[in-house]
Amino acid sequence: MNELIGKTGLPKEKGYYFPAEWHPHAATWLSWPHKEASWPGKLHTIYEPYSRFIKEVSLGEQVCINVTDEAMEELASNYLINAEVDLTTITFFLHPTDDSWCRDHGPAFLINPEADIKKVIIDWGYNAWGNKYPPYEQDDIIPTLVGKALDIPVYYPGIVMEGGSVDFNGKGTILTTRACLLNKNRNPHLNQHQIEEYLYQYYGVSQILWLDEGIVGDDTDGHIDDITRFVNADTIVTVVEENRADENYPILQKNLQSLKNMRLMDGKQFNIVELPMPAPVMYEGQQLPASYANFYISNAAVVVPTYRDPNDQKALDILATCFPDRKVVGIDSIDIIWGLGSWHCLSQQEPEI
Repeated sequence: MNELIGKTGLPKEKGYYFPAEWHPHAATWLSWPHKEASWPGKLHTIYEPYSRFIKEVSLGEQVCINVTDEAMEELASNYLINAEVDLTTITFFLHPTDDSWCRDHGPAFLINPEADIKKVIIDWGYNAWGNKYPPYEQDDIIPTLVGKALDIPVYYPGIVMEGGSVDFNGKGTILTTRACLLNKNRNPHLNQHQIEEYLYQYYGVSQILWLDEGIVGDDTDGHIDDITRFVNADTIVTVVEENRADENYPILQKNLQSLKNMRLMDGKQFNIVELPMPAPVMYEGQQLPASYANFYISNAAVVVPTYRDPNDQKALDILATCFPDRKVVGIDSIDIIWGLGSWHCLSQQEPEI
């Protein structure tokens, strides 16, 4: 399908849209980590910070967790009890997964408060970032399982798309990257214009702004949620590297300049807030995609990955000025980032109506 012929009956035509992350949540969705290959030698070390993340989020909303079986539910419950999580705020779903990156394989919820059916799910195709980490067949059907569990209609665009590759201002604008969405390992049969049509029609947006590349070590081919994020409708935070010798320096400077040249639909420039980068986080000779931009905006808090770095507090202070209505919480991600993602990559919000 090269064009969305007629476009009738598609989410945008029906008034559905993907709200900004700061829109009130009904819940946060997670897939409990269990894949040793994602954290070789470190899987057992991530459960304490992961449980703390769940505790912070659960203080303001329900947390829905996909688990493979009852044994995994019991394991998860024990970690959450140890973290003093109120289990009445947790709902487990027996939805087997291959991995834990719910931002990318989880349901994309759209809303239309005026419609009879006020919430729908988009089930994009998922191929583990260009078939890098098979198997992924169980992850690929998670949105449909969630739709069945919640009795919510599910749309099927029929192309590959990952939640971490797009960021929304809630007013019709998406930020994304060419390095990811135009990569031939996703949708080789589609050009930029055709991909944009899918974004317009299935996310309910009107403007798509493109950056080029993501940071070093990002195995997703450049997800936006490691580099540039909306914090309100016309303000973004974007990471910059201060060390000119660092490989990320020219990449992030180019992105910064691109952002300065962009305009929103009303002709307004972005308010741009610069976030520092931590010093390179290395493990077994590999540079990991450590970034403060991979924060998650929940009802109760903005949860930020930290890296035992002098810039941790600086990043937290900057984000605190961006979110005066929420507490900003740093959670150590030194072990989590060995999986090549952090709090935003692991979570997917379900908006309230």
